[in-house]
Amino acid sequence: MTALKYWQAINRALHEEMARDDRVLLIGEDVAEPGGPFGASKGLLEAFGAERVRDSPISEAAIVGTALGAAMAGYRPIVEVMFLDFVTVAMDQVVNQAAKVSYMSAGNFAAPMVIRSICASGRRTGPQHSQNLEAWLAHVPGLKVVWGSTPADARGLLKAAIRDDGPVYVIESLAEWSTRGEVPDDDEIVPIGSAAVRREGDDLTLVTWGGAAPRAATAVEQMEDVGVELIDLRTISPWDRDTVLESVRKTGRLLVVHDAVVEFGVGAEIAATVAAECFDELRAPVRRLGAPYAPAPFAPQLEAAYLPQPEDIASAVLETVKTVRKAS
Repeated sequence: MTALKYWQAINRALHEEMARDDRVLLIGEDVAEPGGPFGASKGLLEAFGAERVRDSPISEAAIVGTALGAAMAGYRPIVEVMFLDFVTVAMDQVVNQAAKVSYMSAGNFAAPMVIRSICASGRRTGPQHSQNLEAWLAHVPGLKVVWGSTPADARGLLKAAIRDDGPVYVIESLAEWSTRGEVPDDDEIVPIGSAAVRREGDDLTLVTWGGAAPRAATAVEQMEDVGVELIDLRTISPWDRDTVLESVRKTGRLLVVHDAVVEFGVGAEIAATVAAECFDELRAPVRRLGAPYAPAPFAPQLEAAYLPQPEDIASAVLETVKTVRKAS
Protein backbone atom coordinates (compact mmCIF):
# COMPACT_ATOMS: atom_id res chain seq x y z
CA MET A 1 0.00 0.00 0.00
CA THR A 2 1.12 3.54 -0.77
CA ALA A 3 -0.30 6.77 0.67
CA LEU A 4 -1.49 8.94 -2.22
CA LYS A 5 -3.59 12.03 -2.57
CA TYR A 6 -6.93 11.62 -4.34
CA TRP A 7 -5.67 13.28 -7.54
CA GLN A 8 -2.47 11.26 -7.47
CA ALA A 9 -4.51 8.05 -7.33
CA ILE A 10 -6.38 9.16 -10.45
CA ASN A 11 -3.09 10.03 -12.14
CA ARG A 12 -1.70 6.60 -11.29
CA ALA A 13 -4.77 4.88 -12.75
CA LEU A 14 -4.39 6.82 -15.99
CA HIS A 15 -0.68 5.97 -16.23
CA GLU A 16 -1.29 2.29 -15.50
CA GLU A 17 -4.14 1.84 -17.95
CA MET A 18 -2.44 3.72 -20.79
CA ALA A 19 0.67 1.62 -20.28
CA ARG A 20 -1.39 -1.58 -20.20
CA ASP A 21 -3.42 -0.93 -23.37
CA ASP A 22 -2.23 1.24 -26.26
CA ARG A 23 -5.85 1.69 -27.39
CA VAL A 24 -6.45 3.96 -24.40
CA LEU A 25 -6.43 7.66 -25.35
CA LEU A 26 -6.92 10.85 -23.33
CA ILE A 27 -8.74 13.84 -24.78
CA GLY A 28 -9.82 17.08 -23.11
CA GLU A 29 -9.17 20.72 -22.39
CA ASP A 30 -5.62 21.26 -21.08
CA VAL A 31 -5.02 17.55 -20.42
CA ALA A 32 -1.73 17.40 -22.36
CA GLU A 33 1.05 19.94 -21.78
CA PRO A 34 -0.63 21.68 -18.80
CA GLY A 35 -1.19 18.28 -17.15
CA GLY A 36 -4.90 18.78 -16.65
CA PRO A 37 -6.74 21.73 -15.10
CA PHE A 38 -6.24 20.16 -11.65
CA GLY A 39 -3.11 18.10 -12.31
CA ALA A 40 -4.66 14.68 -12.82
CA SER A 41 -2.94 14.07 -16.17
CA LYS A 42 0.55 15.23 -15.21
CA GLY A 43 3.29 13.31 -17.01
CA LEU A 44 1.00 11.54 -19.47
CA LEU A 45 2.06 13.58 -22.50
CA GLU A 46 5.73 12.86 -21.81
CA ALA A 47 5.04 9.16 -21.24
CA PHE A 48 2.68 8.44 -24.14
CA GLY A 49 3.07 11.22 -26.70
CA ALA A 50 0.80 13.70 -28.43
CA GLU A 51 -1.00 11.02 -30.47
CA ARG A 52 -2.54 9.53 -27.32
CA VAL A 53 -2.78 12.61 -25.07
CA ARG A 54 -4.58 15.40 -26.90
CA ASP A 55 -5.66 18.87 -25.92
CA SER A 56 -9.04 19.77 -27.38
CA PRO A 57 -10.93 22.93 -28.27
CA ILE A 58 -13.27 24.37 -25.65
CA SER A 59 -16.26 22.34 -26.82
CA GLU A 60 -17.59 19.57 -24.61
CA ALA A 61 -19.90 18.40 -27.39
CA ALA A 62 -16.92 18.01 -29.73
CA ILE A 63 -14.83 16.27 -27.08
CA VAL A 64 -17.46 13.63 -26.27
CA GLY A 65 -18.46 13.23 -29.93
CA THR A 66 -14.84 12.67 -30.96
CA ALA A 67 -14.41 10.09 -28.20
CA LEU A 68 -17.54 8.24 -29.28
CA GLY A 69 -16.26 7.98 -32.84
CA ALA A 70 -12.90 6.72 -31.58
CA ALA A 71 -14.62 4.17 -29.35
CA MET A 72 -16.73 2.87 -32.22
CA ALA A 73 -13.51 2.51 -34.25
CA GLY A 74 -11.88 0.27 -31.64
CA TYR A 75 -10.11 2.68 -29.30
CA ARG A 76 -10.84 3.11 -25.58
CA PRO A 77 -10.89 6.88 -25.09
CA ILE A 78 -10.99 8.76 -21.81
CA VAL A 79 -12.40 12.26 -22.08
CA GLU A 80 -12.35 14.99 -19.48
CA VAL A 81 -15.35 17.26 -19.14
CA MET A 82 -13.76 19.65 -16.69
CA PHE A 83 -16.75 20.21 -14.35
CA LEU A 84 -19.77 17.98 -13.98
CA ASP A 85 -21.97 21.00 -14.71
CA PHE A 86 -20.45 21.28 -18.19
CA VAL A 87 -21.93 17.96 -19.31
CA THR A 88 -25.08 19.94 -19.99
CA VAL A 89 -23.62 21.12 -23.32
CA ALA A 90 -22.73 17.55 -24.34
CA MET A 91 -25.89 15.76 -23.25
CA ASP A 92 -26.88 14.81 -26.79
CA GLN A 93 -23.58 12.99 -27.30
CA VAL A 94 -23.77 11.33 -23.86
CA VAL A 95 -27.48 10.49 -23.66
CA ASN A 96 -28.67 10.07 -27.25
CA GLN A 97 -25.50 8.71 -28.81
CA ALA A 98 -22.96 7.01 -26.52
CA ALA A 99 -25.50 5.42 -24.18
CA LYS A 100 -27.60 4.07 -27.07
CA VAL A 101 -25.16 3.14 -29.83
CA SER A 102 -24.93 -0.54 -28.86
CA TYR A 103 -28.70 -0.90 -28.55
CA MET A 104 -29.46 0.94 -31.78
CA SER A 105 -26.84 -0.99 -33.77
CA ALA A 106 -28.01 -4.37 -32.46
CA GLY A 107 -24.62 -4.81 -30.82
CA ASN A 108 -22.62 -4.18 -33.98
CA PHE A 109 -20.99 -1.13 -32.38
CA ALA A 110 -19.91 -0.47 -28.82
CA ALA A 111 -18.81 2.63 -26.92
CA PRO A 112 -16.01 1.57 -24.55
CA MET A 113 -15.35 5.13 -23.38
CA VAL A 114 -14.93 6.98 -20.10
CA ILE A 115 -16.07 10.50 -19.32
CA ARG A 116 -14.36 12.05 -16.29
CA SER A 117 -15.77 15.10 -14.53
CA ILE A 118 -15.02 16.90 -11.30
CA CYS A 119 -17.84 17.80 -8.96
CA ALA A 120 -16.70 20.96 -7.17
CA SER A 121 -19.40 20.87 -4.51
CA GLY A 122 -17.93 21.93 -1.18
CA ARG A 123 -15.32 24.24 -2.72
CA ARG A 124 -17.51 27.36 -2.97
CA THR A 125 -17.60 27.41 -6.76
CA GLY A 126 -21.21 28.53 -7.03
CA PRO A 127 -24.35 27.45 -8.89
CA GLN A 128 -22.68 26.71 -12.26
CA HIS A 129 -19.75 24.63 -10.94
CA SER A 130 -21.03 22.97 -7.76
CA GLN A 131 -24.02 20.97 -8.94
CA ASN A 132 -24.41 17.30 -8.04
CA LEU A 133 -26.05 15.99 -11.22
CA GLU A 134 -25.54 12.25 -10.79
CA ALA A 135 -29.31 11.63 -10.92
CA TRP A 136 -29.46 13.01 -14.48
CA LEU A 137 -26.85 10.54 -15.62
CA ALA A 138 -28.15 7.57 -13.66
CA HIS A 139 -31.54 7.99 -15.30
CA VAL A 140 -30.09 7.03 -18.70
CA PRO A 141 -30.19 3.34 -19.68
CA GLY A 142 -26.89 2.21 -21.18
CA LEU A 143 -24.74 4.57 -19.12
CA LYS A 144 -22.90 3.51 -15.97
CA VAL A 145 -22.10 6.10 -13.29
CA VAL A 146 -19.44 5.75 -10.60
CA TRP A 147 -18.08 8.05 -7.89
CA GLY A 148 -15.22 7.12 -5.59
CA SER A 149 -14.92 8.96 -2.28
CA THR A 150 -11.43 7.72 -1.34
CA PRO A 151 -8.12 7.68 -3.25
CA ALA A 152 -8.22 3.87 -3.46
CA ASP A 153 -11.74 3.85 -4.86
CA ALA A 154 -11.02 6.72 -7.25
CA ARG A 155 -8.18 4.66 -8.73
CA GLY A 156 -9.95 1.31 -8.68
CA LEU A 157 -13.21 2.57 -10.19
CA LEU A 158 -11.42 4.51 -12.93
CA LYS A 159 -9.45 1.40 -13.90
CA ALA A 160 -12.66 -0.63 -13.99
CA ALA A 161 -14.37 2.04 -16.10
CA ILE A 162 -11.54 2.11 -18.64
CA ARG A 163 -11.77 -1.66 -19.05
CA ASP A 164 -15.57 -1.68 -19.34
CA ASP A 165 -17.04 -2.33 -22.79
CA GLY A 166 -19.64 0.42 -22.53
CA PRO A 167 -19.73 4.12 -21.65
CA VAL A 168 -18.98 4.93 -18.01
CA TYR A 169 -19.29 8.35 -16.40
CA VAL A 170 -16.67 8.78 -13.66
CA ILE A 171 -17.35 11.60 -11.19
CA GLU A 172 -14.50 12.87 -9.01
CA SER A 173 -14.66 15.07 -5.88
CA LEU A 174 -12.71 18.32 -5.91
CA ALA A 175 -13.32 18.66 -2.16
CA GLU A 176 -11.29 15.47 -1.66
CA TRP A 177 -8.63 16.34 -4.26
CA SER A 178 -5.79 16.62 -1.73
CA THR A 179 -7.08 14.04 0.75
CA ARG A 180 -4.49 11.34 1.33
CA GLY A 181 -5.28 7.63 1.68
CA GLU A 182 -3.78 4.18 1.29
CA VAL A 183 -3.85 2.87 -2.28
CA PRO A 184 -3.00 -0.75 -3.22
CA ASP A 185 0.27 -1.26 -5.05
CA ASP A 186 -1.11 -4.12 -7.14
CA ASP A 187 -3.52 -3.97 -10.06
CA GLU A 188 -6.63 -3.81 -7.89
CA ILE A 189 -9.95 -3.09 -9.60
CA VAL A 190 -13.03 -1.85 -7.75
CA PRO A 191 -15.93 -3.69 -9.42
CA ILE A 192 -18.60 -1.47 -10.91
CA GLY A 193 -21.87 -2.08 -9.07
CA SER A 194 -20.29 -3.04 -5.74
CA ALA A 195 -20.85 -0.89 -2.64
CA ALA A 196 -18.43 -0.73 0.29
CA VAL A 197 -19.57 -1.34 3.86
CA ARG A 198 -17.33 1.12 5.68
CA ARG A 199 -18.65 0.25 9.13
CA GLU A 200 -21.01 -2.41 10.45
CA GLY A 201 -23.90 -1.72 12.81
CA ASP A 202 -27.30 -2.98 13.92
CA ASP A 203 -29.36 0.17 14.59
CA LEU A 204 -29.48 2.03 11.27
CA THR A 205 -28.26 1.76 7.68
CA LEU A 206 -26.71 4.96 6.34
CA VAL A 207 -26.22 4.98 2.56
CA THR A 208 -24.10 7.71 1.01
CA TRP A 209 -21.68 8.40 -1.84
CA GLY A 210 -19.40 10.99 -3.42
CA GLY A 211 -18.67 14.20 -1.58
CA ALA A 212 -21.08 13.43 1.25
CA ALA A 213 -19.37 10.15 2.17
CA PRO A 214 -16.42 11.63 4.11
CA ARG A 215 -18.74 13.86 6.15
CA ALA A 216 -21.00 10.89 6.85
CA ALA A 217 -17.98 8.91 8.00
CA THR A 218 -16.99 11.75 10.34
CA ALA A 219 -20.49 11.86 11.81
CA VAL A 220 -20.59 8.11 12.39
CA GLU A 221 -17.15 8.05 14.01
CA GLN A 222 -18.39 10.51 16.63
CA MET A 223 -21.45 8.41 17.55
CA GLU A 224 -20.58 5.86 20.21
CA ASP A 225 -24.06 4.85 21.35
CA VAL A 226 -25.66 4.12 17.96
CA GLY A 227 -24.73 1.18 15.76
CA VAL A 228 -24.67 2.73 12.28
CA GLU A 229 -23.95 0.53 9.28
CA LEU A 230 -22.24 2.91 6.86
CA ILE A 231 -22.47 2.01 3.17
CA ASP A 232 -20.55 3.97 0.53
CA LEU A 233 -22.45 3.24 -2.68
CA ARG A 234 -19.45 3.96 -4.99
CA THR A 235 -21.50 3.03 -8.09
CA ILE A 236 -24.58 5.17 -8.66
CA SER A 237 -25.80 3.10 -11.60
CA PRO A 238 -26.15 0.18 -11.39
CA TRP A 239 -26.41 0.59 -7.61
CA ASP A 240 -25.76 -2.31 -5.25
CA ARG A 241 -29.32 -3.16 -4.25
CA ASP A 242 -28.40 -6.44 -2.59
CA THR A 243 -25.96 -4.92 -0.10
CA VAL A 244 -28.34 -2.11 0.83
CA LEU A 245 -31.39 -4.36 1.17
CA GLU A 246 -29.52 -6.92 3.24
CA SER A 247 -28.34 -4.19 5.59
CA VAL A 248 -31.80 -2.62 5.99
CA ARG A 249 -33.34 -6.01 6.72
CA LYS A 250 -30.85 -6.26 9.58
CA THR A 251 -31.15 -2.73 10.99
CA GLY A 252 -34.78 -1.89 10.15
CA ARG A 253 -33.91 1.74 9.46
CA LEU A 254 -32.51 3.68 6.49
CA LEU A 255 -31.01 7.14 6.17
CA VAL A 256 -29.76 8.23 2.73
CA VAL A 257 -27.32 11.16 2.72
CA HIS A 258 -26.16 12.99 -0.41
CA ASP A 259 -25.09 16.44 -1.56
CA ALA A 260 -27.56 16.65 -4.44
CA VAL A 261 -30.92 18.29 -3.88
CA VAL A 262 -33.32 15.92 -2.15
CA GLU A 263 -36.10 16.16 -4.72
CA PHE A 264 -36.15 13.66 -7.63
CA GLY A 265 -32.73 12.25 -6.81
CA VAL A 266 -30.83 8.99 -6.47
CA GLY A 267 -31.79 8.97 -2.80
CA ALA A 268 -35.44 8.86 -3.81
CA GLU A 269 -34.81 5.75 -5.92
CA ILE A 270 -33.04 4.01 -3.05
CA ALA A 271 -35.73 5.05 -0.57
CA ALA A 272 -38.55 3.84 -2.83
CA THR A 273 -36.84 0.49 -3.45
CA VAL A 274 -36.22 -0.10 0.24
CA ALA A 275 -39.77 0.92 1.15
CA ALA A 276 -41.14 -1.59 -1.35
CA GLU A 277 -38.74 -4.46 -0.69
CA CYS A 278 -38.29 -4.12 3.08
CA PHE A 279 -41.67 -2.80 4.19
CA ASP A 280 -42.27 -5.47 6.82
CA GLU A 281 -38.76 -5.12 8.28
CA LEU A 282 -38.77 -1.32 8.59
CA ARG A 283 -38.96 -0.04 12.16
CA ALA A 284 -39.04 3.65 11.17
CA PRO A 285 -39.88 5.66 8.05
CA VAL A 286 -37.11 5.91 5.48
CA ARG A 287 -35.36 9.25 5.73
CA ARG A 288 -33.38 11.31 3.20
CA LEU A 289 -30.94 14.13 3.90
CA GLY A 290 -29.53 16.33 1.16
CA ALA A 291 -29.34 19.85 -0.18
CA PRO A 292 -32.42 22.09 -0.36
CA TYR A 293 -34.16 22.63 -3.68
CA ALA A 294 -32.11 25.70 -4.59
CA PRO A 295 -28.97 26.59 -6.55
CA ALA A 296 -25.64 26.04 -4.77
CA PRO A 297 -24.51 29.30 -3.12
CA PHE A 298 -21.07 30.95 -3.39
CA ALA A 299 -20.75 32.27 0.18
CA PRO A 300 -18.83 29.86 2.46
CA GLN A 301 -21.31 30.07 5.32
CA LEU A 302 -24.25 29.54 2.98
CA GLU A 303 -22.64 26.58 1.24
CA ALA A 304 -21.89 25.01 4.63
CA ALA A 305 -25.58 25.36 5.49
CA TYR A 306 -26.58 24.08 2.05
CA LEU A 307 -24.66 20.78 2.25
CA PRO A 308 -25.25 18.12 4.95
CA GLN A 309 -22.57 18.57 7.60
CA PRO A 310 -21.48 15.93 10.14
CA GLU A 311 -23.66 17.47 12.85
CA ASP A 312 -26.69 17.45 10.52
CA ILE A 313 -26.06 13.81 9.67
CA ALA A 314 -25.65 12.83 13.33
CA SER A 315 -28.89 14.61 14.20
CA ALA A 316 -30.75 12.81 11.39
CA VAL A 317 -29.36 9.46 12.58
CA LEU A 318 -30.59 10.06 16.14
CA GLU A 319 -34.02 11.25 14.99
CA THR A 320 -34.43 8.18 12.76
CA VAL A 321 -33.35 5.76 15.47
CA LYS A 322 -35.74 7.32 18.00
CA THR A 323 -38.68 7.22 15.57
CA VAL A 324 -40.90 4.15 15.66
CA ARG A 325 -43.14 3.43 12.70
CA LYS A 326 -46.79 3.36 13.67
CA ALA A 327 -48.68 0.21 12.76
CA SER A 328 -51.18 0.70 9.95
